[in-house]
Amino acid sequence: MSALQWGKFMSRHARNSFFVVDEGVLEFDREGRPNRRARHKGEHRFRFSRLGPEGEPVDEATRAALTEAITAAVPQGDAEVPAGFTYLGQFVDHDLTLDRTDAELGEDVPDHELDQGRSPALDLDSVYGRGPADRHDRAFYQRDGVRLKVGTTSRAGFPAGDAGVDREIEGYDLPRVGGTTGTPADRRRPLIPDLRNDENLAVAQTHLAFIRFHNRVADELALRGLRGNRLFDATRDEVVRHYQWMLRTDFLPRVVDPAVVADVFTNGRRFFEAPGRRHFGRPPTMPLEFAVAAYRFGHSMVRAAYQWNRVFRTGGPVGPATLFQLFTFTGVAGNFDGAATLPDLDDPNSGTVMTLPTNWIVDFRRLYDFTESNRPDLAVPAGSGNVARRIDSLLVNPLAQLPAGTFGGRGTEIPPIQRNLAFRNLTRANMVRLASGQQMAALFGVPPLTEAQILDGNQGATLAGLTTEQRAAVSADTPLWFYVLREAEFDNGRLGAVGGRIVAELFHRAMEGSRISTVRDGSWRPTLGPDRRTFRMTDLLLFAFEGKADLLNPLGD
Repeated sequence: MSALQWGKFMSRHARNSFFVVDEGVLEFDREGRPNRRARHKGEHRFRFSRLGPEGEPVDEATRAALTEAITAAVPQGDAEVPAGFTYLGQFVDHDLTLDRTDAELGEDVPDHELDQGRSPALDLDSVYGRGPADRHDRAFYQRDGVRLKVGTTSRAGFPAGDAGVDREIEGYDLPRVGGTTGTPADRRRPLIPDLRNDENLAVAQTHLAFIRFHNRVADELALRGLRGNRLFDATRDEVVRHYQWMLRTDFLPRVVDPAVVADVFTNGRRFFEAPGRRHFGRPPTMPLEFAVAAYRFGHSMVRAAYQWNRVFRTGGPVGPATLFQLFTFTGVAGNFDGAATLPDLDDPNSGTVMTLPTNWIVDFRRLYDFTESNRPDLAVPAGSGNVARRIDSLLVNPLAQLPAGTFGGRGTEIPPIQRNLAFRNLTRANMVRLASGQQMAALFGVPPLTEAQILDGNQGATLAGLTTEQRAAVSADTPLWFYVLREAEFDNGRLGAVGGRIVAELFHRAMEGSRISTVRDGSWRPTLGPDRRTFRMTDLLLFAFEGKADLLNPLGD
């Protein structure tokens, strides 16, 4: 790659430096070559760690050939997982990896708060920021300093003459800067702590659901007489605990082998920051193997199109919503313009609409199965909902052409291959010399995938297009991200002994390391679900939207 290419490659989602515990600051020059230096006193960085050994680099030609196989336009299998969990997973990723710069933090932030706000804890700091008392983050909150702001949609002219969309609806868009001054990009900017949650519409609507969940919990607790700071603290505690319980009991077992999840949460961690004096009281770190490989399994769950609501669906005026449209109808990656092209989205100031058009409000019934929460009245007709793609070594072809706003590259020159998500994942891992799948299997003491399993897979990517030498290299030292996906192909579409172990142990540590922790408080049980053992994502949505069909789906059938 040229110097320009590397300079643009390392952006918000692919940092140009990582502080790796026991290694120092791992940085990359403009040619992508790594170097290390010690961290200077007072230099605050998100703390990464290395769970396994360093791996051998994979040459660019092999990465490009593997990329072509992964994003080939071939049929893909479906999972039995409702599609909403794809984007819940992305929302969780942003909660785990919120990384503020020194300028954003400011010198007035005490170290203990900085550690909590910048560590991989499952504490919803992507929703709360540093709280309503912080002078920078109070903009996310309503005047009472307790409830979070919501936004209002804009009237839509499509379909023509449709009164249901030709109106503004409060509470169905993220809060935005708005106003009449500033650039369009400034006015569309969401008032949330992590702008990545407005890079595709499914994640944005998920973030909005968590805002509504927080506000509804605050309303309920206010009835008990709580006010002000006490009300905010009690609300956040209740929300975070239910969130952690939902991830542990509902999300993880859908994407990770349930036996692995049960082992980790029953018997504890064995490899990542295992319990002991060294880690007692310290904030968690983020293992590179999780951030750069294992947790990127969700990319394979993405569909090319979705039954989104009554307007954008099969049988509707224009058919289902495409993945490109889900990028378009955001303020960070898109411009809310249905006629936009990829070059338009690369210009952050294109377009004239400043908030989400009403016709793009999601119908959550199509992303989740509410019959699981004993609400058959919220079921959609057969073929009207969405399931995720099976976790395997294939990505939908649209992920080969990402809008620049999805990786912080707007307004820059971007070589075509850098828009390919598979190439970005493989290159990112290469740059930090990530361990191979075989190295991690050896670390965990589990049998590695065989050469035949790596090369042939199980209804996943076909590696016939690789040269003999490339196939030999990939089978001997398999890039960890590809290995995790191949492993899932042989474990019923769930992460297995390597990928599942990395993800489950990180989640356990991230819950343990949160100030509000259901792992440390093993006696806590949910109170907002159907019983004291159950709280699912559908239960969260039902509570947030008051259990009403017209709130979960304001556009109607």
